[in-house]
Amino acid sequence: MASIGKIPLQSRNLPWVEKYRPQTLDDLISHKDILSTIQKFISEDRLPHLLFYGPPGTGKTSTVLASAKQLYKEKEFNAMVLELNASDDRGIDVVRGPILSFASTRTIFKKGFKLVILDEADAMTRDAQNALRRVIEKYTENTRFCLICNYLSKIIPALQSRCTRFRFGPLSQDQMIPRLEFVIQQESIDVTPDGMKAIVTLSSGDMRRSLNILQSTSMAYGKVTEDNVYTCTGHPLRSDIANILDWSLNKDFTSAYNQIFQLKTLKGLALHDILTEVHLLIHRVDFPPAIRMGLLIKLADIE
Repeated sequence: MASIGKIPLQSRNLPWVEKYRPQTLDDLISHKDILSTIQKFISEDRLPHLLFYGPPGTGKTSTVLASAKQLYKEKEFNAMVLELNASDDRGIDVVRGPILSFASTRTIFKKGFKLVILDEADAMTRDAQNALRRVIEKYTENTRFCLICNYLSKIIPALQSRCTRFRFGPLSQDQMIPRLEFVIQQESIDVTPDGMKAIVTLSSGDMRRSLNILQSTSMAYGKVTEDNVYTCTGHPLRSDIANILDWSLNKDFTSAYNQIFQLKTLKGLALHDILTEVHLLIHRVDFPPAIRMGLLIKLADIE
C-alpha cells in the first residue's frame, strides 16, 4: 500500500495508509499477474468493464485509482472519473440519476472513455444492480465501469458476466515486510524483529491493517515490540494463551476457571480472541490425534 515516491509536505499529517498509498501501477507490491494484464489493457486502449473482489487491504482500490491516474491527466481527472463508495447513497435513484447522466454524456474535445468506479459494490441493493446492468450495456461505447467488492456472491450474476473478474488474495509476508520496512525507514521508527513479526501475523495479509497497527503502536509506545503490538490491538499475548492452555490441561476445574476468568477480566480480553488463539495453539502442540479432535470439537461447540 506504500508509494516509494517523494512525500510532499502537505501529506505529513495524513494517516500512513493514505500517505503511502501507491500512485502508479509500478508502486503496487502484489498481484503482478493482474497488474500486467491491466497494464496491457491500458496500453492497447482496450480496457473492459472490471470487477475486483477479495478481502480488504489487498490493493483493489489502489489498483483502479493508479490505473485512472495513468489513463487521465490531472486536470481532466475529475471530468472523466466518477468515484462512488458505500458511504454515498447508492440506491436505484443514484443509478438512474448521477451515474446515468455521467455515463451518457460525452466530453467535448476529449477522445477516449470515461471511468465509473463503484467501490464496495456489494453494498448496492439488488434493484440498483439490476438498473446498473442496463446502463453498463447501453453506454459501453462511452464509459467503462469498475466494480470493487469484498464478496463476489453479493454481486448479481448478470453484472458479473458483463465484467472481467480479478481476485485479489491476501498478501504474503514476503510482500508485506519490504513495504513495512520502507515505511519504518521513512518514519524513523524503532521496531524489533518480533514486533515486525507480530504486525504481519495480526494483519493476516491486510496491508491497510498492518500500517494502521504500525502507526498506532509507534505513537502509543514509541518502540514497536511484540508485547506492545498485542497490547495496542487488544489481542491476547502468546504467553497468556500458553498459560490458559496450560491451566486448562493441568489444573483442576475451579482453579483453572478462576485464573482464566481473572486474566480475561484483568486484560480485557475478548472470549472470541482467546478461542481463536487457543485453537491455533492446539494445532502446534503435539497431542495424540484423538485428543486433538476432541478438543477442537469442544472449542467449536463453545464458539
